[in-house]
Amino acid sequence: MSNLPVFPILIPLCTAVILMFLKDKIAVQRFISALSAILNIGVCLILVNRIDQNGIQTLNMGGWMPPYGIVFVADMFAALLVLTASIVSFAILLYSFRSIGVERERTYYYTFFHFLLVGVYGSFLTGDIFNLFVFFEVMLISSYALISLGGTKLQLRETVKYLLINIVSSTLFVAAVAYLYAAVGTLNMAHLSLRVAELGQGGVLNVIAMMFLIVFSLKSGLLLFFWLPGSYAAPPSAVRALFGALLTKVGLYAIFRTFTLIFYHDPGLTHTWIAWMAAATMILGGIGAVAYNDIARILNYNVIISVGFVAFGLAAATGDSLDGAVFYLMHDMLAKGLMFILGGIIISIAGTDRLKDMGGLIKRYPFIGWMFFTLALALVGIPPLSGFAGKVLLIRGGLDAGMLTMSLIGLASSLLVLYSLMKVFRLAFWGDEKEQVKREPIKLKGVTVSVVGLLVLIILMGFGSEWVYSYVSQAGDVLANPTLYIEAVMKE
Repeated sequence: MSNLPVFPILIPLCTAVILMFLKDKIAVQRFISALSAILNIGVCLILVNRIDQNGIQTLNMGGWMPPYGIVFVADMFAALLVLTASIVSFAILLYSFRSIGVERERTYYYTFFHFLLVGVYGSFLTGDIFNLFVFFEVMLISSYALISLGGTKLQLRETVKYLLINIVSSTLFVAAVAYLYAAVGTLNMAHLSLRVAELGQGGVLNVIAMMFLIVFSLKSGLLLFFWLPGSYAAPPSAVRALFGALLTKVGLYAIFRTFTLIFYHDPGLTHTWIAWMAAATMILGGIGAVAYNDIARILNYNVIISVGFVAFGLAAATGDSLDGAVFYLMHDMLAKGLMFILGGIIISIAGTDRLKDMGGLIKRYPFIGWMFFTLALALVGIPPLSGFAGKVLLIRGGLDAGMLTMSLIGLASSLLVLYSLMKVFRLAFWGDEKEQVKREPIKLKGVTVSVVGLLVLIILMGFGSEWVYSYVSQAGDVLANPTLYIEAVMKE
């Protein structure tokens, strides 16, 4: 047993509490936030190495043995996502220093930023399904504050929509947890897996499984994603980057954890529904991405496409597809964080988010333009960038599972991603510069570290895909073989 699994949660929690008392000390808030983020990256690197060397790490809170107490579990799947999220959040934090504005910084922006990270990391690391609900709520309450911070008319309108969909899904979540406890008498995920296997997944347990699938699909944008493009377009670009890179990934993680560990006995029901939702999400997300002509919505629909593509990996449920889903999740967190930061920079230098009012930016900002072009290639999956290895594994896993149609939809969605992002690159950076954007160049000093750092990681992840895969395959093994997780938790 190790104390390490709780440190990625404790660090941002303590940081958020400290920042509450530093409301007007902006420079101090920035310093503490950056120090906390760097410390967390270091802890996550140690955690990943510890799991690689010694296996799954667990922490029984208060000394209570499973299944009676709360347990935190760091397997390679959770640890890799926490590490990637900590790196992306640090880059977004640095971008926030230059973009979020002093007024928002004085109204507890950094406090809510770190509380949201508590919810994200806690969701990845908890081994208790009620605790998962608690961390979801911590994350969502923080996101409510971040999406409305500033109080513009658009923000308040979209906050209502965002609130309603999440209140409905949270109500269904707590109801599903209650029904599950009534049916099997435990909330520990490893113990739940054993109990569901003993009772047989059918009847009421299948109903409960579908309730969880609806909940997590709503939260990840895999089901009824109509709320996501508008809601994610309302807040400032730094908050969009945080939401686009992390929030949907938490919902996807919950789907993967639940349907590879607890409700994996009747894939004919659950995985079939996941496949249908994944296909619909890729198709409709792709249509939205190519239909709109404002940057915010184009980027938001690209988030929806990636949600469906990752879910396709679980629907196929082969060794390659699960490995590919983990690899692609890590790539997508990095890439989406960079995509939204670059999108925010483009909107800032152009003074508008409408592509018809842009043009010619490559003359004054060639560095930003070619970075966006490179990112587009990575998102499409052009070798040797980071998106390639994950997509190859996912498509190969889909074909091995006999899911030819789904594999073709996945490939077609990549073409729609390419078209939508090349449209942004062509209309924003090429052609004649519009009169309304002929203004003094914006200084990008301070933002460069974020964008260059993320792009370098995306390139390195592609070139070093074999090395990354040595860790990803360990995560895929736990998803494919739930006994590894159960034995690590219940060994005491």
